[in-house]
Amino acid sequence: MLRVLTSLAIALLWTVSVHAQQPANSRLDDIIKRGTLRVGMTGDYRPFTYFDKTTSKFTGFDVDMAEALGKALGVKVEFVQTAWPELMKDFEADNFDIAMGGVSITLDRQKKGMFSTPIMREGKTPIARCADKDKYETISDIDKSGTRVIVNPGGTNERFAKANIKNAEIKMWNDNVTIFDEIAKGNADLMMTDSSETRYQQKQHPGVLCAVHPEKPFDFAEKAYWLQRDIVLKAFVDQWLHIAAEDGSFRKIYAAWFD
Repeated sequence: MLRVLTSLAIALLWTVSVHAQQPANSRLDDIIKRGTLRVGMTGDYRPFTYFDKTTSKFTGFDVDMAEALGKALGVKVEFVQTAWPELMKDFEADNFDIAMGGVSITLDRQKKGMFSTPIMREGKTPIARCADKDKYETISDIDKSGTRVIVNPGGTNERFAKANIKNAEIKMWNDNVTIFDEIAKGNADLMMTDSSETRYQQKQHPGVLCAVHPEKPFDFAEKAYWLQRDIVLKAFVDQWLHIAAEDGSFRKIYAAWFD
């Protein structure tokens, strides 16, 4: 009897051990089973993402990247609109599997999820009217009484401005699509934002707005894709990005929006 009980105990321990080693379904499995990848986007950050209210469609660099990721997964892409002030809340509510659209890596976001391999390195730099660009080379040049710094709320631009501007006026502007027109019209003097965006907006406002030393930003930052916490999904996205970098598909999409 003792021998039988011992054998049963060993068998039970073996069964428990086997089940313990079998991981629960990952989010990657769930996405494939669902047949849909839910992508969160603000839709107000060209050239990464733009939502056209007339057509109800998203366009941009990260829109094309999201579609490529969906194709690699063999699933459809469902875009979920969010906003910078609500991005963290929507992420925590699991409204989407991945946030794309010019998302910068921050430690606060890292606490809530996981980031893919970085896709871009940059930092904050000014954009101003071309006639005034030499006036805003440094933070000390900018942070003077009478200077009007415009910023969109809820993201790293607001955080950077509030951390560095003590004397100049900070003007909040809720629409990140039209914010650059405010500088062009003279309603603000400059904005400090990601160098990639300053380069893009300089091309959209030739001879009117100029990026100020985008090759030497004030700080260091990287953009990546913000994933719900799942190591299997992250491994897939990282491998997809690696292959895209090696086979030229990443460069092709990048050139269509940035070159």
